Amino acid sequence: MKKILSFFMVLVLIFTLTLPAYADWSDSQSQIPVILISGDGDSIYDAQGNEVFRFSKIVSMLTSIDGEVAKESALKVVQPMLLEGLLRDDWDNFYAALETEITKIFAKCRLDENGEVSDGSGISQERKDYMANARVTDAKQGKGYYGLYDYRFWYDWRLDPIVIADEFNAYIKDIKKATGAPKVAIVTRCLGTSVVMAYIAKYGLEDIHGIGFNGSVANGAEILSETISGKFRVDGKAVSRLLKDVDALGWLDIDEFITSTVDLAVNSGIVDGAIGVTEAILYNKLVEGMTSALALSTFFTWPSYWSAVTTEDYDDAIHHVFGPEGSEKRTQYAGLIAKLDNYNEVVRKNVPELFKSIKQSGANVGVISKYGYQIVPVIESSDAVADQFASVTRSSFGATTSKVHNTLSDEYIVQRVVEGKGKYISPDKQIDASTCIYPDYTWFTKGSSHSNWSLCENNLMHIVATADRQLTVDDFEYTQFMVFNKETGLMEPMTKDNNDTTNWPDEEPTTILGKIKLFFETLKDWFRQIIDIIKSKLQSGDNK
Repeated sequence: MKKILSFFMVLVLIFTLTLPAYADWSDSQSQIPVILISGDGDSIYDAQGNEVFRFSKIVSMLTSIDGEVAKESALKVVQPMLLEGLLRDDWDNFYAALETEITKIFAKCRLDENGEVSDGSGISQERKDYMANARVTDAKQGKGYYGLYDYRFWYDWRLDPIVIADEFNAYIKDIKKATGAPKVAIVTRCLGTSVVMAYIAKYGLEDIHGIGFNGSVANGAEILSETISGKFRVDGKAVSRLLKDVDALGWLDIDEFITSTVDLAVNSGIVDGAIGVTEAILYNKLVEGMTSALALSTFFTWPSYWSAVTTEDYDDAIHHVFGPEGSEKRTQYAGLIAKLDNYNEVVRKNVPELFKSIKQSGANVGVISKYGYQIVPVIESSDAVADQFASVTRSSFGATTSKVHNTLSDEYIVQRVVEGKGKYISPDKQIDASTCIYPDYTWFTKGSSHSNWSLCENNLMHIVATADRQLTVDDFEYTQFMVFNKETGLMEPMTKDNNDTTNWPDEEPTTILGKIKLFFETLKDWFRQIIDIIKSKLQSGDNK
């Protein structure tokens, strides 16, 4: 239960606010040096070399907090909420206490009010040493080719992508000098794609042979964008889907009784009713103050995370996090806001054009968009076809999709077929790739979450980025739409028979009778869980 509570605490803190099995790509090779740039998974260390933050350890970090300290901290937040907020409708001290107490938890990884490192924290010395050696090494010597992992660019992923782009440019120049290559290729994923876009905006593509994008957030990621821009909406069905995803991914061991209870509460209407009451009474009153407190006490002093805010959400996000023009927080965080505005003007507003410029320059380009997992269920886009972080529409740079619980309409599909674009419709009928900026250079992998950076996906982007010509989805034996096989770790061509990879039902009943039937099925399952628990207790008692 403690793990479950910690998991939901993480959600509140963060979000309220392989190719076919018959192909072997385990040793992707090229004659062009490749630089691999990733996102936010690497550890952050303090000036003494102690690990202070890593996303994969966030649950253990929260559960390790001393119980008495946690109680004292909670009391400091609850008191002004009850005595001043609910009684006198004065919420300012509640917001301040909330921000202060949560800041204590994340203090070692936050940046200062200018979006800069002030405590000497950053990437490990090991990473720095690796890059220093890579800058003067021709990895091709002795083996005759370059591999995907010969040149990795490590960086403090919290910082402004425009500043990191300067470091990235210097690294590219050094790799070119060390190898004697006229150009390099890039394989990038997650937040690294924002750095690459900033690099293109500042330095162009003269040094670039090709770029492969995997799980891009450069075009926006709803999980970050909507949580801080007022697009808050709790979806009971999405809560249920998320729990099933988390359990399936092995992030937390969630008891089946818990998921059954959640399903029962959702299908009975209890969750939606409670959400409706909460929104009517408190949401509109508290959303801006709580968004600001949670954002600035956790992860939104990081300019990098702002790079995943969409163009449509940017102004609202600035307002919700820093307040209206002339506010105290606008003054306090003026340095950070200046960085955010600069990225907005130089990169964000120009992402489609920057992306198109890759091909216009003569460089190769490839994209992998992943899906089949639930976005966190507290934002308006929680029903988008997505990889947990970004919708397919965003990460593919333009695909048209259905919602997670249905498919594109028959009429829509027929029209695409008539237009000669039927081949771009996925076998599960959830995606139309024809509307992508590069429909012939974009692949889709279902059942591969945003956190799954499979060797197969990365090697596919390596091959496309380093090829002697622009490769398309028709240049390979496998299809544009693939399915990730969790058991083998490989990708398989998507067919009508293997495309149901989600951990939750694809279809939701729309009729009254269908919803009633679903409720009673859920109730039956819940009682089954109760009976199993009772039997287990009785058997345990007999064995004593």
